[in-house]
Amino acid sequence: MDADVSQSTVGGSVQAPPSKSYTHRAILAAGYADGATVTDPLVSADTKATMRAVAAYGGAVERHEDSLDVEGFDGRPDIPEDVIDCANSGTTMRLVTATAGLGDGLTVLTGDNSLRSRPQGPLLDALSQLDGRAESTRANGQAPLVVGGPIDGGSVSIPGDVSSQYITALLMAGAITDDGIEIDLETELKSAPYVDITIEVLEAFGVDAHTTESGFSVAGGQSYDPEGGEYTVPGDFSSISYLLAMGALAAPDGLTVTGAYPSAQGDSAIVDVLQEMGADLTWDRDAGEIHVSRSGLTGIEVSVADTPDLLPTITVLGAVADGTTTITDAEHVRYKETDRVSAMAEELTAMGASVEEEHDTLTIHGGESTLSGATVDGRADHRIVMSLSVAGLVAEGATTVEGIEHVDVSFPDFFDVLVGLGASVSRE
Repeated sequence: MDADVSQSTVGGSVQAPPSKSYTHRAILAAGYADGATVTDPLVSADTKATMRAVAAYGGAVERHEDSLDVEGFDGRPDIPEDVIDCANSGTTMRLVTATAGLGDGLTVLTGDNSLRSRPQGPLLDALSQLDGRAESTRANGQAPLVVGGPIDGGSVSIPGDVSSQYITALLMAGAITDDGIEIDLETELKSAPYVDITIEVLEAFGVDAHTTESGFSVAGGQSYDPEGGEYTVPGDFSSISYLLAMGALAAPDGLTVTGAYPSAQGDSAIVDVLQEMGADLTWDRDAGEIHVSRSGLTGIEVSVADTPDLLPTITVLGAVADGTTTITDAEHVRYKETDRVSAMAEELTAMGASVEEEHDTLTIHGGESTLSGATVDGRADHRIVMSLSVAGLVAEGATTVEGIEHVDVSFPDFFDVLVGLGASVSRE
């Protein structure tokens, strides 16, 4: 499915969508518990994959309009009757792979073509260090995976610069083991705020995990039990980034995003990025409201070591800003649903941007860029689709974005929201 986005303005007020990162963790945490209600969840293709995994392990998820009632499997999972299909959700695969290590038997996990190309080797190695069985069927560190246990806990050594999701998976499963898990990081941790999110969710579910001098630790023998049996999901700053970019680029009378409360989300850094670029932006943290208006932006240098999901948004902002924007520490962004570094460089170049791609860096020469409508490939990646659609708001003419159905991964209503804010969009 494609969308034609024409140069247009936006304005008004919009509610931030719920956080995908928090929703994944909350659903699985409720699965580890006897059960819990997850309020204001994001229901998307990715989080549905986590729901299915919880059900496969012996739990159940009942959907209501604004909540999920999760019946848990109380710590130790059942052995699934069938293969767990994680579809396109890398978060699901990594988190529930560690869950499989708690089972007294073998679990097979797979996903779509994209997910089967993503690295899982360090997590498999960590589970092997804990005396679990953890194998790639193709012996290449990629899905399909065969995982089993039960593991009792212990110490693991794991790189921190491939995916923070490995750390999240081990912490969440480690609380259920008898002995807990000590995690020693072999390299600097990338995307560290996502582990902060995990620790925040664990605390809300009554589980203690913490940082150590060499990594992280979680004690064993703990139980998941949120206060009042309920957990509320906050707004998602990864998705908010597209809304704020729209406002800074195409909202002459301003755009207000509600439900934007402070949390452990690293992607709230988009506020600092926009302010450093010169955006007219204010954030009332107590009210959870961010107001942003169309502004003249100036290029900056920004690291995405801890905020990989912001790279597509920042790339678009850089293409419109005066001067040069340099995005550094970007290597790990190549291992997402697609190689987002190359994808953004190639698609924005097709729209007229001047972009230089290096292995770990993107340099966008906004002063040398004039965006024009073109047909661009969303790369079957929700973040590429949404960022290119934002670019379409300020490109001369019409921009055709291919594969827009993939926004269902994290922001299913994205194009409805875009139209509601006044953008000129037609869908085929």
